[in-house]
Amino acid sequence: MGSVAPLIVTALLDEEAQEGFDRLRRSHFPPERNHLDAHLTLFHRLPDDPVIIAALDAAANRPVISARVWRVRGWRAGVAYELAAPELTDLRTRLAQGWSDLLSAQDRAKADLHITVQNKVAPAVAAALHAELAAAFTPYDVTVVGLGLWRYLGGPWEPVRRFAFARAR
Repeated sequence: MGSVAPLIVTALLDEEAQEGFDRLRRSHFPPERNHLDAHLTLFHRLPDDPVIIAALDAAANRPVISARVWRVRGWRAGVAYELAAPELTDLRTRLAQGWSDLLSAQDRAKADLHITVQNKVAPAVAAALHAELAAAFTPYDVTVVGLGLWRYLGGPWEPVRRFAFARAR
């Protein structure tokens, strides 16, 4: 990999869901740390290897995926929305199996599907937002419309390529 910045793979959400999570992130993430839109990371650190793009291209040859936003999760320093999407989890598992010798320890671990809307804040701030969002929360569905490939630049990410799924189910 050398000095080439690592790659990140995310699941891409439908426009309405993305806009909603982006609004929450802009409102609640510390502005000095918020270099990104809301995102659902599948792999955190991959080498810049042609096998990655080939596998993502092949993986995109499938229908869109339905995901259930099923709860608001809080922790000491932040808040995220957890998603359940068996088809997405299966897709990630298949990709991980094909890349087993390329994965970091973090990426070898089981996928935790979540979208962080707040992080690195004081515990009281996180607890207050969690209570507010959880009180108003009702589970709902979103659509995963593809995969995104990004280059990690030490904070910001540079888009590399989008791999759109077919529209029909």
